[in-house]
Amino acid sequence: MKIIILGAGQTGSALAEYLVTEHENDVTVVDEAADQLQSLQERFDLRVIQGKVCHPQVLESAGAENADMLVAVTNSDESNILACQIAHSLFNIEQKVARIRAVEYSDDKYQLFSIDNGIPINHIISPEKLITQHISQLIQYPGALQIASFCDDRVYLVAATAYYGGALVGSELSELNEHLPHVEVKIVAIYRQHKFIRPIDSTIIEAGDLVYFITEPSNIKAVISELQRLEKPYKRIMISGGGSVAVALAKRLENDYQVKLIERNAQKAELIADKLINTTVLHGESADQELLSQEQVELTDLFIAVTSDDESNIMSSMLAKRMGAKKVIVLIQRQAYLELINDSVIDIAISPQLATISELLSHVRQSGIAKVVSLRQGSSEVIEIIAHGDKQTSKLVGRSINEIKLPSGITIGAVVRGDDDVIISQNELVIEDNDHLIIFLPDRKAISEVEKLLCT
Repeated sequence: MKIIILGAGQTGSALAEYLVTEHENDVTVVDEAADQLQSLQERFDLRVIQGKVCHPQVLESAGAENADMLVAVTNSDESNILACQIAHSLFNIEQKVARIRAVEYSDDKYQLFSIDNGIPINHIISPEKLITQHISQLIQYPGALQIASFCDDRVYLVAATAYYGGALVGSELSELNEHLPHVEVKIVAIYRQHKFIRPIDSTIIEAGDLVYFITEPSNIKAVISELQRLEKPYKRIMISGGGSVAVALAKRLENDYQVKLIERNAQKAELIADKLINTTVLHGESADQELLSQEQVELTDLFIAVTSDDESNIMSSMLAKRMGAKKVIVLIQRQAYLELINDSVIDIAISPQLATISELLSHVRQSGIAKVVSLRQGSSEVIEIIAHGDKQTSKLVGRSINEIKLPSGITIGAVVRGDDDVIISQNELVIEDNDHLIIFLPDRKAISEVEKLLCT
């Protein structure tokens, strides 16, 4: 596949790395920054073009006339939009994906993006919407460190840490069925001191293990309660930041929780207060110890730092935790910071870049892959694939799960069939045409082996 990536920033560079190292793709990256392009070209087998991404001559030099897909991930929404329009009008590129940050552009009221009668972009990716949805899901399931839904929210992947007090800690995995006889769940991975363990029935869960499991949403809390003492539902939530993520999150939460929002700019705080009905909007610094004390941060169930400043998010959340906030969630842009805070007091760190990459990969991977979720800073993945064909034409259909030749460590966690059936993986289950398979890959580089199963 011939793919043009517009933007050589963190997201564009990471996407280029994924596509070049995993696939036989012809990748060209376009950007104005010569140093970033040179760095990419030195590390990977790809083409680079220096210039403005929405100039027709530059796109032509990048091979737009023969490109199969254009992915626009520059820091400018307007450049991304215009480049997609030019790609459509002048070069007839069939697939166009754009990252659009401003929620005003993606408002469902206006239906701005449409191949037929609007701006011709096939897929819009909004990091702000992705982050808001992800944090909302984490709030819904206390104790979960990561959560992702598949097949229209019918099946979930959840990560949770095992602690002393959890019923399954110190026991073999086989006892999970005895503890929860009516709950269908598949544990697909265990990480112990950052090392992957492929779970089998005799595996003993230890305190500190990070456990990934797949189940239906109604079972999530029951499974988490086997790994740790189930946390009480959150009531009091404090949000640091006044950007689009913070405001959207407050608006989504304010009718069900006691929400406070801290914004440093007085004028902006007033505007936010006009938008929100049941949220207490405070003007001040979220790392101001006196302000946090006045607002009784020690009674806060969840402190969420989602400003655009990594350092501010880290410092305010660490201060809030030290002053008594029960749990903190932090938005982190820089990959290096994610690695630094791994073993800190911060409970959950969320990367907008990783969320964006996951969404991008769902669109640029080959046909048959419906969804991709990157885990563990991009080293692992969970994918949703769709099986097509019959036993003669497919490497999946007509075969039981234990007959499918998967690379070591890869696990099929669930099969979703039709509109009703969610079948947690069983070795004897025979795959049928149009089944959706939820698959865990401890090493994302094995994706090429999984993709071969989709070839007819």
